[in-house]
Amino acid sequence: MSVETIEKPSTTRKLAPRYRVLLHNDDYNSMEYVVQVLLSTIPSLTQPQAVTIMMEAHSNGLALVISCALEHAEFYCESLNNYGLTSTIEPDD
Repeated sequence: MSVETIEKPSTTRKLAPRYRVLLHNDDYNSMEYVVQVLLSTIPSLTQPQAVTIMMEAHSNGLALVISCALEHAEFYCESLNNYGLTSTIEPDD
């Protein structure tokens, strides 16, 4: 009896390009409000992470919120903007 092995062509999954969601500092929203918006918009964030992001934006003018697939990045960015925050996305090289 002969056993035949069939080789499957190797399939390599190409990872979807990732995008950074950036939070810009502003002079209108309170720090508490920014933390609350971050927590309600990005489900994976913890309170300490949201506080760190808010403080980084406050201190440096810009902070990385999350790096994810384009569709999610656009959704998060739009959601943050709808709450009155300034957010942009850029490719994560």
